[in-house]
Amino acid sequence: MSPKTLHQRLTGTVLVHGDDEFAHGQEVAPSISVTSTFRAPLPQNNIPPNPEDFDFRNPTRHIYSRYTQNISTRAEHVLSKINGGYAMTYASGLAASYAALVYFRPKRIAISGGYHGCHNTIAVYQHSHGSDLPIIGIDDEFRPGDLCWLETPLNPTGEARRVVDIKFYADKVHAAGGKLLVDSTFAPPPLQYPFKWGADMVLHSGTKYFGGHSDLLCGVLVVQSGDEWKTLWTHRTFLGSMMGSLESWLLLRSLRTLHLRVPRQSESAEGLARWLSLAEGGKAHDGIPAGVIDKVWHSSLQGTDDRGFNPKVQMEGGWNPTFSIFLIDSEYARLLPHSLKYFIPATSLGGVESLIEQRSSVDPSADPRLVRISVGVEDLEDLKSDLRRAFQEIVRPQARL
Repeated sequence: MSPKTLHQRLTGTVLVHGDDEFAHGQEVAPSISVTSTFRAPLPQNNIPPNPEDFDFRNPTRHIYSRYTQNISTRAEHVLSKINGGYAMTYASGLAASYAALVYFRPKRIAISGGYHGCHNTIAVYQHSHGSDLPIIGIDDEFRPGDLCWLETPLNPTGEARRVVDIKFYADKVHAAGGKLLVDSTFAPPPLQYPFKWGADMVLHSGTKYFGGHSDLLCGVLVVQSGDEWKTLWTHRTFLGSMMGSLESWLLLRSLRTLHLRVPRQSESAEGLARWLSLAEGGKAHDGIPAGVIDKVWHSSLQGTDDRGFNPKVQMEGGWNPTFSIFLIDSEYARLLPHSLKYFIPATSLGGVESLIEQRSSVDPSADPRLVRISVGVEDLEDLKSDLRRAFQEIVRPQARL
C-alpha cells in the first residue's frame, strides 16, 4: 500500500474512527492495559508459533508488550492515516531520533540549526561509532550515503528562515544518493505533509501536538512502506524504546481532537505574531510600550525567498503555533515569562495551555534576549491583553529590583 493510498484528509472522522478495526467489545473508550505479557493459545500439533508468521502491524493477538499492545497499535494506525505513511511510536521524540539514525546508518549527517536535543542525540550516536561520523551543513555538497536532517519549521531560536524548502533539499540529497529526514514536530497535520515534497522519513516529537496536553512523552517516525515499518519495528523491539501503556492511551485520547486543537492554535499564533510584529524595532503599539520588542520570528512573516519558494504552499494547513520574539533587553526576557497570567513559564510546546520561556534557560546556546511562545487554545484577545499588561509591568524601573 502506497502513502497516497494511506493518506486521508485530517478530519474528526478519521481521528475518531481510524482505529475502528481494533475496537472490540462494549467499550467506547478503550481500557488502559497494564499487562506486560499475554496468554498464549494451545499450539496446534505441538508446533510452536513462528514469529515470521505474525503481522505485528495488524496483530490478531498480542504476545508481549515489547512487541505490540492494543492501544499503541491503534494509535499507530490513526497516525499512519493522517500522515500518509506507516507510523511507529517511541518512548520519546529523542528515542525516535536515535531510531532514525540506526535505520539510516548515515555516512555523514547534514544538519543546520534546530532542536538542540537532536544534536545531542546525534552526538551520542557519534560516540557509539567512535566519532567517525562527520557533520556538515544542509547547504554543503552532498555525497552518497549522506542523511540530510531537515527541521521545518525550525525550532524558533532566532533564525530568519522559519520554513525550510523540503523539495529543494529532497532533490539535492536524492541527486547525490542520500536520504532526507524531515522533523515536522512544529507543523503536524493538517499544517504540513513532508512526503508530498520528497521526504524519505518524517519525525515528530509526539510529546508536543499529537499529545497536546503536556502529559506524555512520545516519539513518532513515519515511513513510506510496510517493509520499512517492519525494519523499524525490529529495531524498536530490541532497542526497547516503545511507549508505555499509559502514554499510549493518553496519545490515542489526544489524537481524537487534533483537528480541533492545531488549527485553533495556528490561527491564534498567526494573529499574535502579526500583532507583536507591529511593535518591532522598539516601537510602541496598541499598549505595548516602546523599547521592548526588537524582532518577531514567525513563518507567517517570512515571505517568498530568492528561489521563489513560498512557505505558504508547503504549510498548506496554516502556520506553526510556536514562535519566538527577540526583546531589546535580556532582563525583559528574564522577567516576561513570570509576569503573565495565562502563559505558563515552562519549556516544551504543543499543549492546550500557552507556554512561554526565556529560551536560554533550557538551551544555553540561545541568545538571552530570545523568548519562545507556544500558543494554546485560549482566546486570542485574552492572550494579547495578558502580554500587553506584562510588557507594561516589566518596563517599570521597580521590575528590575
